[in-house]
Amino acid sequence: MNTSRIFTACHCVLAGAILFSPLAIAQDLEPLPASAAADGDTPEKVELGKKLFFDPRLSATGTVSCNSCHNLMEGGDDSRATSMGVNGLTGPRNAPTVWNSVFQASQFWDGRAETLEEQAKGPMVADVEMGMVGHDQVISRIKEIPGYVDEFAAAFGNGNGVTIENAVKAIAAFERTLITPGSALDRYLAGDTRAMSEAQARGMELFESVGCVECHSGPALNGWHPASDAEFVEFPRYNDLSYTSKYDLETDRGRSKASGDDGDDHHFKVPTLRNITLTAPYLHNGQVPSLDEVCRLMAETQIGVELTDAEVADLVAFMNALQGEFPEITLPRLPVRSGETVIHDSKSFTVGNE
Repeated sequence: MNTSRIFTACHCVLAGAILFSPLAIAQDLEPLPASAAADGDTPEKVELGKKLFFDPRLSATGTVSCNSCHNLMEGGDDSRATSMGVNGLTGPRNAPTVWNSVFQASQFWDGRAETLEEQAKGPMVADVEMGMVGHDQVISRIKEIPGYVDEFAAAFGNGNGVTIENAVKAIAAFERTLITPGSALDRYLAGDTRAMSEAQARGMELFESVGCVECHSGPALNGWHPASDAEFVEFPRYNDLSYTSKYDLETDRGRSKASGDDGDDHHFKVPTLRNITLTAPYLHNGQVPSLDEVCRLMAETQIGVELTDAEVADLVAFMNALQGEFPEITLPRLPVRSGETVIHDSKSFTVGNE
């Protein structure tokens, strides 16, 4: 059933209320926190994590870093449908943005990692990503670089040294600095009624009235709140054959591949909508090329609503109000082993006990 006309009638009535009560229709939205630091995130730990994030030597071929797939110089992704790892290999899923990734209760599209630290371990030893034989190989390579040994000691104490646990703690500490508050929406929610245009305000009202906030609520517009449990949503909920076949929405089983529970078939983590204008292409498989198209698709497959062109334009305008202020990031100077490479044939490495 085409229910968009019902919601449009509500939209027309409520739109006028925006002028008198700018927060009356924003009950499910919250400003993004200005800080996400955890206890123990020292400047030394953050700086070490930054270097590890940008260092391609954590990959088997010395060509792929965390930043390769999560480019901090743009949207925190790589603008590809699926990312390219070592030796030109590609995986099955689109790289989520790392910006504001701290504001979610699980990591990866299927939520198989609960924390940023746990997530950071995965790509290093994934054969289609960074391709290391095991975490022992990662640590062995880092230990070959004297500057890193010194920096681990400075960040974690002389008695701790270079371990995979400390490496991912440092990366996570750096990632907790990757937040983008101060968007037009944030300023609007703080009481600046001029921060958003009329089209953006209409789009926000439509976003709430048609039910997008059922999943995309809270400060990151992904359902996350402090200490909230990870939640996964069936996708597609309504099997619209035109979209299902066009964008291959049936192949990936989603959460069930990680959980082993068939009841999780086609369930995925709700992604953040912060900076969504910078992270095309869209969906878990990166098959949808444009924001207006993904708005139509999500409306029809998730809430059974067919949007008009004007409604799509307002929603896209609202999405533009979600782009925040990015912190200035300078590329780090990486420590090296003087006069000698640390990139060796990964196939000759034997994994020991971690």
